[in-house]
Amino acid sequence: MDTSARLGKRVAALVGVLAVAAALAAGHLVAGLVGPNASPFLAVGNTAIDLTPSWLKNFAVRTFGTYDKVVLLGGMGLTILLFAVVAGLLSRRSPVPGLVLAGVLGLLGVAAVLNRPDLGMIAVLAPLASLVAGVVVFRFLHNAARDRATSDESRRSFLRLSGGIAVGAGVLGGFGQFLSGRVDVEGSRAAVGKLTPATPAPAIPRGAEFPGNPTFITQNRDFYRVDTALTVPRLRAEDWHLRIHGMVDTELNLDFGDIRGRRLVERTITMTCVSNEVGGPYISTSNFIGVPLRDLLLEAGVNPSADQVYSSSVDGWTTGTPLDDVMDEKRGALLAIGMNGEPLPLEHGFPARMVVPGLYGYVSATKWVVDMELTRFGEKQFYWEERGWAARGPIKTQSRIDVPRGFATVPAGTVTIAGIAWAQTVGIARVEVRIDGGAWQEAELAVEVNDQTWRHWQTTFPLASGSHRAEVRATDRGGMTQTDVRVPPIPDGATGWHSSLFTVE
Repeated sequence: MDTSARLGKRVAALVGVLAVAAALAAGHLVAGLVGPNASPFLAVGNTAIDLTPSWLKNFAVRTFGTYDKVVLLGGMGLTILLFAVVAGLLSRRSPVPGLVLAGVLGLLGVAAVLNRPDLGMIAVLAPLASLVAGVVVFRFLHNAARDRATSDESRRSFLRLSGGIAVGAGVLGGFGQFLSGRVDVEGSRAAVGKLTPATPAPAIPRGAEFPGNPTFITQNRDFYRVDTALTVPRLRAEDWHLRIHGMVDTELNLDFGDIRGRRLVERTITMTCVSNEVGGPYISTSNFIGVPLRDLLLEAGVNPSADQVYSSSVDGWTTGTPLDDVMDEKRGALLAIGMNGEPLPLEHGFPARMVVPGLYGYVSATKWVVDMELTRFGEKQFYWEERGWAARGPIKTQSRIDVPRGFATVPAGTVTIAGIAWAQTVGIARVEVRIDGGAWQEAELAVEVNDQTWRHWQTTFPLASGSHRAEVRATDRGGMTQTDVRVPPIPDGATGWHSSLFTVE
């Protein structure tokens, strides 16, 4: 056999693609046994999220919304495909370049797994399996591809071998996915049953909503979701535990039964994401059900020197919440286990999450929470603080126009302008609207539910045909009126007046 012979371009590319497919399938299969996030594909993806600059992540959230992770996975898949093709093409004469690149890809998976805070050492078996499978399959296929040139039978053998590896990779990867999903979280959630609080939230009064605005209570399926979880953690209620420790008198270790058996309260709370641009969609309202966080911390006994609750998710995400806000009885921070009468949806933190009114979610809303450590600010930095965001994130007074939506066309005559405003834990005192830079006109406010929720508003203007621009600003009960100065969400939330450009016909 002439070892200097070159493989054809298509055959070389196929060798690279199949070797990478086998590597990913082997890693995904082993990850199904040692932990789903140990899959090299997911580990690299999660590490990419962790290393993404804040401005780029904010761009992704703003541009792709809840599909940002789908876009990331798709981009990773395309990148890996191109990597595989290049590895094959560089190995047309010798398998060495491809073997080296396969090794590099495998070591990248190992490094990503070792970097994950939610994975133990056993998880490294998944990327090691991926590394071995990639190298072995690449060498094996490369040899078979050379042999195919010697006879028609060798050519047919190579094609059968390639097809077998492709099918095998699909089967192994699929079985790995099956193993990853074998934890019956849906069954665990269903077993929790209907949650009936001992202290229900007051009914939403008539007059709290205006037509065209979002419904006052956001249905669970419509509640915004912004987090760093590439795959939703699958944690059963039966396996969930919460540790409260650090600067406390007595460490607490609670399971779901401990929380479920306590006196549950329900509170109507509006949550806001710090990534929300002016006029953005990342704000929703729910009836959260749980136990007061204040009660749990009082039970543990708080050291007077502590000023931060440093909480961790089961997937390793962390945040720091001002202790004063958690202990504020009027604010009513919750360890929530339910939304709108049912257990938390998986993507919103089942079995349990934090909800602290008046703070952006990045410092107050740890989902899948399993650990709370009382510390002092500055002693430990949390996930977003390490990436340049502010250590404390009180929600800024803001407002949004929902009617008419941008670039809508409405009939001439009396035009309704409507939307929402929010200043959680302070409350909205006034909303003003102006058209085309004219005089401000005070809007009608809907009935207030409480000072921890958004407030609907509306007003009307007689408008002639043509293009018009509406602007809105809100004033809270503390006397603070929104500034017109536009700043981006980083580092502690966006500011500026929202506007809507529309056409009257």
